[in-house]
Amino acid sequence: MIRKSKCYGSATLGERGQVVIPAEARQELGLGPGDKLLVFGRRAQGIVLMVKADHVAELITKTSEWLGQLKESVERETPDE
Repeated sequence: MIRKSKCYGSATLGERGQVVIPAEARQELGLGPGDKLLVFGRRAQGIVLMVKADHVAELITKTSEWLGQLKESVERETPDE
């Protein structure tokens, strides 16, 4: 069973900009040769996020749902002015 978040170890950026994803991560996340990954980042924080391209629609939907719930929560907690 995969937890929601997991650290699979580290990866080193090669001279040609290549990153090797640890074998355990590839196996558990169902990543294989030829899979397309979208790469997102936040320059100021040095954050890099890779998402399997065919999962992006699901990621957007779930993120949108979460943001809607967060908005509702904030609205409930914020008194009307």
